[in-house]
Amino acid sequence: MTIGSFDGVHRGHQMIIEKVVSGAHQAGVPSVVVTFYPHPAVVLGKRQEAFYLNSPQERAELLGEMGVDAVITYTFTREVANLSAYEFMSQLHSHLMLRRLYVGSDFALGHGREGTTDKLAELGKTFGYILEVVPPVMNGDVVISSSLIRSWLAAGDVKRAARLLGRPYRLSGEVVRGDGRGKALGIPTANLSIWSERTIPKAGVYVCRASIQGQTWGAVTNIGVRPTFESVPVPPRVEAHVLNFDRELYGQEIHLDFIDHLRDEQRFSSIQTLVDQIHADIHHAREILVN
Repeated sequence: MTIGSFDGVHRGHQMIIEKVVSGAHQAGVPSVVVTFYPHPAVVLGKRQEAFYLNSPQERAELLGEMGVDAVITYTFTREVANLSAYEFMSQLHSHLMLRRLYVGSDFALGHGREGTTDKLAELGKTFGYILEVVPPVMNGDVVISSSLIRSWLAAGDVKRAARLLGRPYRLSGEVVRGDGRGKALGIPTANLSIWSERTIPKAGVYVCRASIQGQTWGAVTNIGVRPTFESVPVPPRVEAHVLNFDRELYGQEIHLDFIDHLRDEQRFSSIQTLVDQIHADIHHAREILVN
């Protein structure tokens, strides 16, 4: 078993999960991940803005793809935050009878983060489990973390975020009706309804791969507030022009995998200048997707 938030299921998390799954298979027992929602930082007031790298369902699916037998999403509350490490591990022991616990080297749980790796190893003697501490995974000279991935997404560097995740960053959402401007310009876009608590990359234009009903298409995605059209602040939108696609998309779910950043969002002096730039973006995106 392992315990943690595992937001993003990045390469550091993957190292722990691989050890859990491998160890469980060797021992002939189930592999279990205990994770949390809401994120403890949200419940404790340390995070307010949208920052999740994936939803609880997406996280469970990613863990399942790695071979995890059971994902337990533990509802994190103030009451849970006030549990001592002993109380929390006692509950897990009574429900799961864990034999081996894997955690990262900087992991801690319980009130005031008292359940350090030393404390968890000591509790293992009481509850009959062995603690395995997994060293961090590095990217160069920095530790891979969910916070670092969020910082690269905030900078628009989706390629670097993908290297830390071990896969492209993905946004998923249902296609909803927008203002129809793209279609009027001859460049129709799918306006996605994105989970409000999700981290969205920096405003700009991106090359993506769009998954629609099991098929993959190239796409040029704009994230932002459409400064050429809007004179007052509006919420940012995620709009994707799917290449070589001419079917109706309203009501369907699209998964966008972010491949590269083309340019920042900007205000254009005329509609024609904007259209010309979009066509240039599409041409550039095709070149990137071919390579």
